[in-house]
Amino acid sequence: MATVSEWIEGARPRTLPNAIAPVVAGVGAAIALDAFSWWRSLLALLVSLSLIIGVNFANDYSDGIRGTDEHRVGPLRLVGSGAANPKAVLRAALTSLGLAGVLGLTLVALSGYWWLLAMGALCILGAWFYTGGKKPYGYYGLGELAVFVFFGLAGVLGTVYVQAGRVSWDALGCAVAVGSFSMAVLVANNLRDIPTDIESGKHTLATRMGDGGTRKLYLTLVTVPYALTVLMGVWHPLLFITFVTAPLLLKPIKAVGGGGKGRELIPALRDTGMAMLAWAVLSAVALAL
Repeated sequence: MATVSEWIEGARPRTLPNAIAPVVAGVGAAIALDAFSWWRSLLALLVSLSLIIGVNFANDYSDGIRGTDEHRVGPLRLVGSGAANPKAVLRAALTSLGLAGVLGLTLVALSGYWWLLAMGALCILGAWFYTGGKKPYGYYGLGELAVFVFFGLAGVLGTVYVQAGRVSWDALGCAVAVGSFSMAVLVANNLRDIPTDIESGKHTLATRMGDGGTRKLYLTLVTVPYALTVLMGVWHPLLFITFVTAPLLLKPIKAVGGGGKGRELIPALRDTGMAMLAWAVLSAVALAL
Protein backbone atom coordinates (compact mmCIF):
# COMPACT_ATOMS: atom_id res chain seq x y z
CA MET A 1 0.00 0.00 0.00
CA ALA A 2 1.38 3.37 -1.00
CA THR A 3 1.54 6.01 1.72
CA VAL A 4 -0.26 9.35 1.50
CA SER A 5 3.01 11.12 0.70
CA GLU A 6 3.71 8.61 -2.09
CA TRP A 7 0.26 9.21 -3.58
CA ILE A 8 0.89 12.95 -3.45
CA GLU A 9 4.26 12.49 -5.14
CA GLY A 10 2.62 10.19 -7.69
CA ALA A 11 0.22 13.01 -8.58
CA ARG A 12 3.36 15.01 -9.52
CA PRO A 13 2.62 18.33 -7.81
CA ARG A 14 5.53 19.95 -9.65
CA THR A 15 3.45 19.78 -12.83
CA LEU A 16 0.60 21.81 -11.32
CA PRO A 17 1.94 25.14 -12.68
CA ASN A 18 1.13 23.73 -16.13
CA ALA A 19 -2.53 23.64 -15.06
CA ILE A 20 -2.63 26.88 -13.08
CA ALA A 21 -0.74 29.16 -15.49
CA PRO A 22 -3.19 28.94 -18.44
CA VAL A 23 -6.17 29.78 -16.22
CA VAL A 24 -4.36 32.69 -14.57
CA ALA A 25 -3.34 34.13 -17.95
CA GLY A 26 -6.89 33.60 -19.21
CA VAL A 27 -8.30 35.47 -16.22
CA GLY A 28 -6.08 38.45 -17.05
CA ALA A 29 -7.27 38.44 -20.65
CA ALA A 30 -10.91 38.17 -19.47
CA ILE A 31 -10.47 41.15 -17.14
CA ALA A 32 -9.04 43.12 -20.06
CA LEU A 33 -12.31 42.37 -21.90
CA ASP A 34 -14.28 43.52 -18.82
CA ALA A 35 -15.78 40.04 -18.50
CA PHE A 36 -14.28 38.57 -15.32
CA SER A 37 -16.38 36.02 -13.39
CA TRP A 38 -14.81 34.63 -10.23
CA TRP A 39 -16.87 31.43 -10.13
CA ARG A 40 -16.28 30.62 -13.81
CA SER A 41 -12.56 31.21 -13.28
CA LEU A 42 -12.59 28.94 -10.22
CA LEU A 43 -14.41 26.17 -12.09
CA ALA A 44 -11.96 26.48 -15.00
CA LEU A 45 -9.05 26.16 -12.54
CA LEU A 46 -10.55 23.07 -10.90
CA VAL A 47 -11.12 21.47 -14.32
CA SER A 48 -7.52 22.16 -15.31
CA LEU A 49 -6.11 20.79 -12.05
CA SER A 50 -8.27 17.66 -12.25
CA LEU A 51 -7.13 17.07 -15.82
CA ILE A 52 -3.42 17.30 -15.10
CA ILE A 53 -3.66 15.09 -12.01
CA GLY A 54 -5.69 12.63 -14.06
CA VAL A 55 -3.18 12.55 -16.89
CA ASN A 56 -0.33 12.10 -14.40
CA PHE A 57 -1.99 9.07 -12.79
CA ALA A 58 -3.00 7.72 -16.22
CA ASN A 59 0.59 8.12 -17.41
CA ASP A 60 1.85 6.36 -14.27
CA TYR A 61 -0.56 3.47 -14.83
CA SER A 62 -0.05 3.02 -18.58
CA ASP A 63 3.73 3.37 -18.53
CA GLY A 64 3.91 1.18 -15.44
CA ILE A 65 2.06 -1.79 -16.88
CA ARG A 66 4.15 -1.53 -20.06
CA GLY A 67 7.37 -1.59 -18.05
CA THR A 68 8.46 1.80 -19.38
CA ASP A 69 9.04 3.18 -15.86
CA GLU A 70 11.17 0.35 -14.48
CA HIS A 71 14.44 2.30 -14.81
CA ARG A 72 13.06 5.85 -15.04
CA VAL A 73 15.04 8.68 -13.44
CA GLY A 74 12.91 11.27 -11.65
CA PRO A 75 9.89 11.46 -9.34
CA LEU A 76 8.31 8.34 -7.88
CA ARG A 77 6.21 6.22 -10.25
CA LEU A 78 3.61 4.37 -8.24
CA VAL A 79 3.17 1.40 -10.57
CA GLY A 80 6.72 1.22 -11.90
CA SER A 81 8.19 1.21 -8.39
CA GLY A 82 5.65 -1.27 -7.08
CA ALA A 83 4.48 1.20 -4.43
CA ALA A 84 0.82 0.92 -5.50
CA ASN A 85 -1.39 -1.65 -7.18
CA PRO A 86 -1.96 -0.79 -10.88
CA LYS A 87 -5.75 -1.01 -10.43
CA ALA A 88 -5.61 1.53 -7.61
CA VAL A 89 -3.66 3.96 -9.79
CA LEU A 90 -6.10 3.37 -12.63
CA ARG A 91 -9.00 4.20 -10.30
CA ALA A 92 -7.23 7.40 -9.24
CA ALA A 93 -6.75 8.37 -12.89
CA LEU A 94 -10.36 7.68 -13.85
CA THR A 95 -11.66 9.45 -10.74
CA SER A 96 -9.62 12.58 -11.53
CA LEU A 97 -10.63 12.59 -15.19
CA GLY A 98 -14.25 11.94 -14.21
CA LEU A 99 -14.14 14.87 -11.81
CA ALA A 100 -12.76 17.05 -14.61
CA GLY A 101 -15.68 15.94 -16.77
CA VAL A 102 -18.30 16.74 -14.11
CA LEU A 103 -16.78 20.13 -13.33
CA GLY A 104 -16.46 20.92 -17.02
CA LEU A 105 -20.07 19.95 -17.67
CA THR A 106 -21.16 22.18 -14.80
CA LEU A 107 -19.17 25.10 -16.22
CA VAL A 108 -20.61 24.58 -19.69
CA ALA A 109 -24.18 24.25 -18.40
CA LEU A 110 -23.96 27.41 -16.29
CA SER A 111 -22.24 29.44 -19.02
CA GLY A 112 -24.49 28.15 -21.82
CA TYR A 113 -21.69 27.51 -24.32
CA TRP A 114 -22.63 23.90 -25.05
CA TRP A 115 -20.25 23.48 -27.98
CA LEU A 116 -17.42 23.54 -25.44
CA LEU A 117 -18.45 20.01 -24.45
CA ALA A 118 -16.64 18.79 -27.56
CA MET A 119 -13.45 20.54 -26.47
CA GLY A 120 -13.80 19.09 -22.98
CA ALA A 121 -14.26 15.59 -24.37
CA LEU A 122 -11.13 16.01 -26.50
CA CYS A 123 -9.16 17.12 -23.44
CA ILE A 124 -10.21 14.03 -21.46
CA LEU A 125 -9.52 11.69 -24.37
CA GLY A 126 -6.18 13.39 -24.91
CA ALA A 127 -5.29 12.88 -21.24
CA TRP A 128 -5.98 9.15 -21.43
CA PHE A 129 -4.52 8.31 -24.83
CA TYR A 130 -1.28 10.21 -24.16
CA THR A 131 0.19 6.94 -22.89
CA GLY A 132 -2.98 4.78 -22.78
CA GLY A 133 -4.51 2.51 -25.38
CA LYS A 134 -2.84 0.31 -27.98
CA LYS A 135 -1.20 3.20 -29.83
CA PRO A 136 -0.60 6.06 -27.37
CA TYR A 137 0.29 9.25 -29.21
CA GLY A 138 2.92 10.10 -26.60
CA TYR A 139 4.91 7.15 -27.94
CA TYR A 140 4.87 8.67 -31.43
CA GLY A 141 6.39 12.05 -30.66
CA LEU A 142 3.10 13.98 -30.34
CA GLY A 143 3.12 14.66 -26.61
CA GLU A 144 4.56 18.17 -26.92
CA LEU A 145 1.95 19.16 -29.50
CA ALA A 146 -0.82 17.89 -27.22
CA VAL A 147 0.54 19.87 -24.26
CA PHE A 148 0.61 23.02 -26.40
CA VAL A 149 -3.00 22.49 -27.50
CA PHE A 150 -4.53 21.39 -24.18
CA PHE A 151 -2.55 23.38 -21.60
CA GLY A 152 -1.86 26.33 -23.87
CA LEU A 153 -4.55 27.09 -26.43
CA ALA A 154 -7.49 25.28 -24.80
CA GLY A 155 -6.54 26.28 -21.25
CA VAL A 156 -6.15 30.01 -21.88
CA LEU A 157 -8.70 30.54 -24.63
CA GLY A 158 -11.27 28.32 -22.91
CA THR A 159 -10.93 30.31 -19.68
CA VAL A 160 -11.50 33.55 -21.57
CA TYR A 161 -14.35 32.25 -23.69
CA VAL A 162 -16.52 30.92 -20.84
CA GLN A 163 -16.39 34.40 -19.33
CA ALA A 164 -16.44 36.76 -22.31
CA GLY A 165 -18.11 34.65 -25.01
CA ARG A 166 -15.21 35.56 -27.29
CA VAL A 167 -11.43 35.66 -27.32
CA SER A 168 -8.93 38.41 -28.08
CA TRP A 169 -5.50 38.81 -29.62
CA ASP A 170 -4.15 39.28 -26.10
CA ALA A 171 -5.65 35.94 -25.10
CA LEU A 172 -4.13 34.26 -28.14
CA GLY A 173 -0.71 35.70 -27.36
CA CYS A 174 -0.94 34.43 -23.77
CA ALA A 175 -2.12 31.02 -25.01
CA VAL A 176 0.87 30.62 -27.31
CA ALA A 177 3.27 31.82 -24.60
CA VAL A 178 1.93 29.48 -21.91
CA GLY A 179 1.75 26.62 -24.43
CA SER A 180 5.41 27.18 -25.31
CA PHE A 181 6.37 27.11 -21.65
CA SER A 182 4.40 23.89 -21.13
CA MET A 183 6.09 22.32 -24.13
CA ALA A 184 9.48 23.33 -22.71
CA VAL A 185 8.68 21.54 -19.43
CA LEU A 186 7.82 18.33 -21.28
CA VAL A 187 10.84 18.68 -23.59
CA ALA A 188 13.13 18.93 -20.55
CA ASN A 189 11.41 15.88 -19.05
CA ASN A 190 11.80 13.84 -22.23
CA LEU A 191 15.39 15.01 -22.70
CA ARG A 192 16.17 13.51 -19.29
CA ASP A 193 14.43 10.25 -20.26
CA ILE A 194 15.99 9.73 -23.72
CA PRO A 195 18.19 6.76 -22.67
CA THR A 196 15.44 4.88 -20.81
CA ASP A 197 12.79 5.71 -23.43
CA ILE A 198 14.97 4.33 -26.22
CA GLU A 199 15.57 1.19 -24.17
CA SER A 200 11.84 0.69 -23.54
CA GLY A 201 10.78 1.52 -27.10
CA LYS A 202 9.02 4.80 -26.26
CA HIS A 203 9.57 7.07 -29.27
CA THR A 204 9.08 10.58 -27.92
CA LEU A 205 9.91 13.72 -29.85
CA ALA A 206 13.18 13.84 -27.89
CA THR A 207 14.23 10.35 -28.99
CA ARG A 208 13.43 11.29 -32.58
CA MET A 209 15.27 14.64 -32.53
CA GLY A 210 18.21 13.33 -30.54
CA ASP A 211 20.01 14.93 -27.61
CA GLY A 212 21.34 17.99 -29.43
CA GLY A 213 18.15 18.81 -31.30
CA THR A 214 16.06 18.46 -28.15
CA ARG A 215 18.28 20.90 -26.26
CA LYS A 216 17.95 23.45 -29.07
CA LEU A 217 14.19 23.01 -29.08
CA TYR A 218 14.01 23.73 -25.35
CA LEU A 219 16.07 26.90 -25.70
CA THR A 220 13.85 28.05 -28.55
CA LEU A 221 10.63 27.38 -26.65
CA VAL A 222 11.61 29.37 -23.55
CA THR A 223 12.38 32.42 -25.71
CA VAL A 224 8.95 32.44 -27.37
CA PRO A 225 7.02 33.94 -24.40
CA TYR A 226 9.46 36.85 -24.15
CA ALA A 227 9.35 37.47 -27.89
CA LEU A 228 5.56 37.64 -27.56
CA THR A 229 5.98 39.99 -24.59
CA VAL A 230 7.85 42.42 -26.84
CA LEU A 231 5.16 42.17 -29.50
CA MET A 232 2.22 42.52 -27.11
CA GLY A 233 4.03 45.19 -25.13
CA VAL A 234 3.63 47.60 -28.04
CA TRP A 235 -0.06 47.85 -27.07
CA HIS A 236 0.31 46.96 -23.39
CA PRO A 237 3.62 48.41 -22.08
CA LEU A 238 2.95 47.04 -18.59
CA LEU A 239 3.56 43.55 -20.00
CA PHE A 240 7.28 44.29 -20.06
CA ILE A 241 7.22 43.60 -16.32
CA THR A 242 7.16 39.88 -17.21
CA PHE A 243 10.85 40.12 -18.10
CA VAL A 244 11.60 40.01 -14.37
CA THR A 245 10.75 36.29 -14.58
CA ALA A 246 13.60 35.59 -17.04
CA PRO A 247 16.23 35.03 -14.29
CA LEU A 248 14.18 32.00 -13.14
CA LEU A 249 15.27 30.33 -16.38
CA LEU A 250 19.01 30.88 -15.94
CA LYS A 251 19.62 27.59 -14.10
CA PRO A 252 17.46 25.43 -16.40
CA ILE A 253 19.02 27.03 -19.48
CA LYS A 254 22.45 26.32 -18.04
CA ALA A 255 21.49 22.72 -17.28
CA VAL A 256 19.92 22.05 -20.68
CA GLY A 257 22.34 24.11 -22.77
CA GLY A 258 25.35 22.91 -20.78
CA GLY A 259 24.75 19.23 -21.44
CA GLY A 260 23.18 18.20 -18.11
CA LYS A 261 21.84 14.65 -17.99
CA GLY A 262 19.67 12.47 -15.78
CA ARG A 263 19.02 13.90 -12.34
CA GLU A 264 20.84 17.12 -13.28
CA LEU A 265 17.80 17.99 -15.41
CA ILE A 266 15.15 17.42 -12.71
CA PRO A 267 15.40 21.00 -11.33
CA ALA A 268 15.01 22.31 -14.89
CA LEU A 269 11.45 20.99 -14.99
CA ARG A 270 10.57 22.70 -11.69
CA ASP A 271 12.22 26.02 -12.56
CA THR A 272 10.70 26.16 -16.04
CA GLY A 273 7.27 25.53 -14.54
CA MET A 274 7.77 28.27 -11.96
CA ALA A 275 8.92 30.71 -14.65
CA MET A 276 5.76 29.88 -16.60
CA LEU A 277 3.53 30.49 -13.57
CA ALA A 278 5.30 33.74 -12.70
CA TRP A 279 5.02 34.95 -16.32
CA ALA A 280 1.30 34.11 -16.33
CA VAL A 281 0.64 35.93 -13.03
CA LEU A 282 2.46 39.08 -14.09
CA SER A 283 0.92 39.10 -17.57
CA ALA A 284 -2.52 38.74 -15.97
CA VAL A 285 -1.84 41.68 -13.66
CA ALA A 286 -0.54 43.77 -16.57
CA LEU A 287 -3.58 43.03 -18.73
CA ALA A 288 -5.95 43.64 -15.82
CA LEU A 289 -4.44 47.06 -15.22
